[in-house]
Amino acid sequence: RCSLMGFDLNRHWANPSPWAHPTLHGVKQLIIEMYNNPKINLEFYIDIHAHSTMMNGFMYGNIFEDEERFQRQAIFPKLLCQNAEDFSYSSTSFNRDAVKAGTGRRFLGGLLNDTSYCYTLEVSFYSYILGGPDSAVPYTEEAYMKLGRNVARTFLDYYRLNSLVERPPAPTPKTR
Repeated sequence: RCSLMGFDLNRHWANPSPWAHPTLHGVKQLIIEMYNNPKINLEFYIDIHAHSTMMNGFMYGNIFEDEERFQRQAIFPKLLCQNAEDFSYSSTSFNRDAVKAGTGRRFLGGLLNDTSYCYTLEVSFYSYILGGPDSAVPYTEEAYMKLGRNVARTFLDYYRLNSLVERPPAPTPKTR
């Protein structure tokens, strides 16, 4: 998250310097190019972080004035909660904190159109809770990989669900 120069790269999305934040500057330019390309539909941005104090995996999302957009944004984390035992929807938060204004999630959430969803996926450095508050399970490399597979599985579920919602039902064949 911090560059070799000591900059917190997750706070410089609004105006990254090509000299001081070259990786961030390059990624931002690529995302803007993709967004401006009519052949590309940029639907998701997920910034992945480790969290040093909270348990489980959870997400941060943006708040929008448009209630329907806000509700649509909640779909992906809800689906992820169904797929991943170590993901907590109850710890997921949608906010517009001023201190987070320079993050990728906040900056891109304001830049991209209303069919794009921007999240920060936070995952505990330590453990996740199964069953009750006294049942912490330490994260292992395999557990982190499993969460990654569950994120991929959630994309499959999301697009299956959207294809059912967006497409009109197929006409039923007539019987003779």
